[in-house]
Amino acid sequence: MSVVVSLQDVGPCRKQLTVEVPAPAVEAEEQRVLSEYSRKARIPGFRAGKVPVKLVRQRFGEDIGREVVERLLPRYWKQAQAEAAIDPLLPPEVEEVKERQPGEALTFVAVVEVRPQIELRNIRDFDLPNPSTEPGGMEVDDAVEDLRRRVAPWVPVERAAARGDLVTADLTRLSGAHGEEMAEGEAKTDRIDVELGDERVWEELTLALSGLSAGQEASFERRHEHPAAEEGGAPVVHVEKFRARVETVQERDLPPLDDDFAAQVSPDFKALSELREALTQRLRYNKIEHRREERERALIEQLRERHPLELPQGVVRREVESMVKDYAQSLAQRGVDVEHLQMDWNRVASDMMPLAERRVHSRLLLDAIAEAEAVHIGEEEFERALAVLARSQKTSTPQLRRALDEDGRLVTFRSQLRREKTIRHLLGEEPAAAGPAETAAT
Repeated sequence: MSVVVSLQDVGPCRKQLTVEVPAPAVEAEEQRVLSEYSRKARIPGFRAGKVPVKLVRQRFGEDIGREVVERLLPRYWKQAQAEAAIDPLLPPEVEEVKERQPGEALTFVAVVEVRPQIELRNIRDFDLPNPSTEPGGMEVDDAVEDLRRRVAPWVPVERAAARGDLVTADLTRLSGAHGEEMAEGEAKTDRIDVELGDERVWEELTLALSGLSAGQEASFERRHEHPAAEEGGAPVVHVEKFRARVETVQERDLPPLDDDFAAQVSPDFKALSELREALTQRLRYNKIEHRREERERALIEQLRERHPLELPQGVVRREVESMVKDYAQSLAQRGVDVEHLQMDWNRVASDMMPLAERRVHSRLLLDAIAEAEAVHIGEEEFERALAVLARSQKTSTPQLRRALDEDGRLVTFRSQLRREKTIRHLLGEEPAAAGPAETAAT
């Protein structure tokens, strides 16, 4: 028996379904819920499980009706989805549940985002970058020098600090996070160790400490610029004030470049030439990975250019929300008080919209190509990928599977694997998988 009363387009990539749950199914569910309420009902004057059904209806009628709807809608939405042969990208938005009289069918209206119709064009010929993957001599020299600096011990020096030195200093905050002056006695001092010029160290701090010797101090300011609170407004600038006092200055005692240095890096190396060869191999691997990433980006960009799409806006909004959430979490991890940060989050979301659209566009295209090219992820392949991810997260494969399944991310993980395999297929690095029947047979 059909449950779909009507199906119509209500916008790009949006369909509206009117679904009817047969009256016998509604009545059967009502009886089940009513029986459960009757067993659990606690009403003064009646023993547990002995409350008259009429009284249970009177006392809990609205709750019973709500629970009947909550149980039936997901079940019959799945049936309607299969019947209408639609592939929703997001859970449906139930816009209306029509009132019904006893003995009548239950009717609800749902709107859902669906995939756009994609007519694939040229998915074979791409203009891809092909950078060299062979490290140059200077790159190997730089890698050796980096290792040399890392294994070198720090030794105290009696001179002014310079870039590359390790400085121990007392850092005192003189103002709040938004530039407000600190009250008397509120200034907080921390003992810090910083390598001047390191990319992780504030440049303002490096400049302030450079040229100072032990016992000397300097004040400096650090500026933060945030988007305006209102559209079209000027950015908000916060200035934090600090004072830094140098305690000690140390420099690296660089070892000579010889076989002993190679052995110091790792006992596996008996000679400096072996260390250089290992570094050459690592650099070559990194260059191969960089080449692959460049080629993938170029391929995806050219696919988008060849296949303009009208994107499902609900999916784009969901992507933007996820990106904004990730951004806020990254700020919090860096110690930013996100709740009190004067940030125009609507503007942040607007700025992220183009990237979100490119991501959604790419995923839709890769899914369509995977279907057309019969790219599949077999169970053995899926289990291997799960095992690799589990090892990287220092957990077991069954535990990871359960966690992903509970969060609804297991299907997403499989889809992402399929897209990655599709990219490799388009790059000529991997043939398309066998069809479902062939996969099952093997």
